[in-house]
Amino acid sequence: MSAPLPRPGSHHFTETRHAVHQRQPPPESRPPSTAPTPDSPPEAAAPSAPAPGPLAGLRVLDLATLFAGPLAATLLGDFGAEVIKIEHPRRPDPSRGHGPAKDGVGLWWKLLGRNKQTVTLDLAAPDGRDVLLELAATADVVIENFRPGTLEKWGLGPAELAAANPGLVLARITGFGQFGPYAHRPGFGTLAEAMSGFAALTGEPDGPPMLPPFGLADSVTALTAAYAVMAALRGREADGRGQVVDLAIIEPMLTVLGPHPVWYDQLGHVQPRTGNRSANSAPRNTYRTADGAWLAVSAATASVAERVLRLVGRPEFVREPWFATGSGRARHADELDAAVGGWIARHDRDEVVAAFERAEAAVAPVCDIRAVMDNEQYRALGSITEVPDDELGTVRMQNVLFRLSVTPGAIRWAGRPHGADTDAVLSGLLGLSAARIAALRADGVV
Repeated sequence: MSAPLPRPGSHHFTETRHAVHQRQPPPESRPPSTAPTPDSPPEAAAPSAPAPGPLAGLRVLDLATLFAGPLAATLLGDFGAEVIKIEHPRRPDPSRGHGPAKDGVGLWWKLLGRNKQTVTLDLAAPDGRDVLLELAATADVVIENFRPGTLEKWGLGPAELAAANPGLVLARITGFGQFGPYAHRPGFGTLAEAMSGFAALTGEPDGPPMLPPFGLADSVTALTAAYAVMAALRGREADGRGQVVDLAIIEPMLTVLGPHPVWYDQLGHVQPRTGNRSANSAPRNTYRTADGAWLAVSAATASVAERVLRLVGRPEFVREPWFATGSGRARHADELDAAVGGWIARHDRDEVVAAFERAEAAVAPVCDIRAVMDNEQYRALGSITEVPDDELGTVRMQNVLFRLSVTPGAIRWAGRPHGADTDAVLSGLLGLSAARIAALRADGVV
């Protein structure tokens, strides 16, 4: 096994990728400009690669498949971490085949695989195990989402990984965690959305529980995993020791539901399904305008609720004792919805939005993806950006998640083809000879 290698902010086998979009903060929060002066030499104005992000120097091995684990690695890569995506030589990450494709190229992967180098490696093969341990010796983080016991079966459990690299953070993402009666069951985000209480709360009062039509639990878990990894890396600074992150997808969803466990514990309260309404405030719903558009209105505070009711010509509600609290207004949601919905139904979309803005009341359009892509606020924020791509030319996708004023994140390239960087990583990072890589390929290990 090779000794751990230094981890500079960028590595020679990543420099040939596209340097695409570095997400900048709004102009008023940026550092002083370093734009070239009129006397600068011509080369000073040439495009350059994005500055290293705040996680530059971290190396992440992404062994996970589908969504929660890989998205956590994407979030780290967006802010400068070097992410090496490990896939089976003959069974790529299934996310490459999820959803629509163009010219045989999976589009979801372009987003999920961005800023990652793609390497093939059969971890169940002894030679594949050895190569993975060599890679782990150079890394800071390994992210995996196999069923509990799978890494151990391959000789790649926490003990073996820690022996190769005592400072390694191993993030283990599973449906139900590493122990307990459900631990060995197959687990997906859909089951977490059901078990956590989310589905029981979602839907119309007289309808069935509703599941989201997208990977909600996986996405929430990915955000949590990225946070957990950073917490573990911060802990490593004290003594240089890595640790294991055990993250069950059912837990982040339970957390985002808020106070429901406390309400039940202290009051025996079980919130029923309320459709678009809130049990804690009103008016809060979607309303249709005279020209057929849908708008969402939220009045979580009494002051905003008062502005809405005065705007729609019903100030008498404001004087009612029950109007002062969110729960009081929620008990009168039928009356408030009738007042707000009736007024909105008599006006066109643009009239309603303009009137709400003048009144400083909260309103937003209900957007499908067509409207999102054309929305002026998203355009102002740069929330959707264009990424050059060798396979598709240009791909528009979500930008990095937030703006940093000094060390912004960047999308350096979109998801790469299966195994595209295998030779470059194994030779450039581990120093494997062309002959050894050819032998591994002949044996089906890469």
